[in-house]
Amino acid sequence: MDSSSLKGLLDEHAQLEQQLADPAVHADQARARKLGRRYAELSPVVRAVRELDQTRDDLSAAKELAAEDAAFAAEADELAAKIPQLEAKLTELLLPRDPYDGSDVVMEIKSGEGGEESALFAGDLLRMYLRYAERHNWKAEVLDSTESDLGGYKDVTLSLKSKTADVEGVWSRLKFEGGVHRVQRVPATESQGRIHTSASGVLIYPEPEEVEVEIDPNDLRIDVFRSSGPGGQSVNTTDSAVRITHLPTGIVVSCQNEKSQIQNRARALQVLQARLQQVAEEEAAAKASDARRSQVRTVDRSERVRTYNFPENRISDHRVNYKAYNLDQVLDGELDGVLDALATADREERLASQAG
Repeated sequence: MDSSSLKGLLDEHAQLEQQLADPAVHADQARARKLGRRYAELSPVVRAVRELDQTRDDLSAAKELAAEDAAFAAEADELAAKIPQLEAKLTELLLPRDPYDGSDVVMEIKSGEGGEESALFAGDLLRMYLRYAERHNWKAEVLDSTESDLGGYKDVTLSLKSKTADVEGVWSRLKFEGGVHRVQRVPATESQGRIHTSASGVLIYPEPEEVEVEIDPNDLRIDVFRSSGPGGQSVNTTDSAVRITHLPTGIVVSCQNEKSQIQNRARALQVLQARLQQVAEEEAAAKASDARRSQVRTVDRSERVRTYNFPENRISDHRVNYKAYNLDQVLDGELDGVLDALATADREERLASQAG
C-alpha cells in the first residue's frame, strides 16, 4: 500500500476516534456498533505503523551514535533486523479483509444420507456449535427445528451472535464450516456393531445488521400454523408459527420458537434476508470466479469437507489436511484447533495471492 493510502487509513482512524467519543453517536446503537467495528479493525494497523516508524527512528539514532561509540552498533543491528518483521506484519494486516468478518451468523444443519443416524449426527453438530458458542460467550438461539423420531434433527436453524463489537466476529471463526460433514461410527440403530457412514450438511451465512437486499412484499407468501414439538404434537393453542416463501427464488424459511406470531414473522424475515444476501454474494462470487467464497449446498458425501471418525476418535478436515485425535473434545465445543488451521490456510493463500 502506498503512503497516501496508508495516511488515509490513519486519518480515518483518528476521525473514528473522535466520533466514538461523541455521546450523540451512541444514541444510535447500530451506527455505534458499525463505527466501533471499523475502529477495532484499523487499530492494529495504526499500532503497527507507529511501531514501524518508531523503530526506523530508533535505528537512525542508533546509527548516528554508533559512528561515535561502537557500543551502539549491536543495538543498530537488532533494530535493522526487526524492521523486515514489522513490515511483514503490516503487510499482513493490510490484506483485503472479508467485509463480513465482524458479522453474526445464521446457520442451518440438515440431515442427509443415513436416515435416522444422519439426524442424530445433525443433533451432535448442533450441540457442538452451541457448546462452542458458550465457550466464546456468544448468544445462541434456535430459530426453527424439525426433530426426528429418535431425538435427532432433520433440520435446525440457529442464530449465533457476538455480545461485543469485535472485528473478529462469529463469521470470521465459522465461515468455513459450510459443507458436508461426514460421520463414521456404529449407529445406535445398528445391532450387529457395524460401522456406518452418513452425512449432515451445514449452511452458514452472515446475518445482515441492516437491510442490504430489498424484499418486495408481493414476492412473499406468508403462512401461519400452530407450533409443534416432537412427533408433530401441538405445543401452542394459537397459530403463532410462521412460514415465509420467497416466490422468485423458492426459498422457504420458518420460525416457531418465539412467543408470538409477530416475533416469529420478524425472525423469519431476518433469516430470509440473510439467505437472499448469501444468494446475491454467491452469484457475484460466481461471476468473479471466486471459488473461496463458495459453499457446498447439497448433502452429498462426495462433497465432504470434514470427517468425524468415532472408532479412532479422529477428526479430519480434507481442505487443509488437518487431522487430530481429540474428536470427543471437539464435539464438546473445542473447535479452535481445526478452525485455526482453516484460518491460517486462508491467510497464507491471501498472502501468496498478494505477493503474486
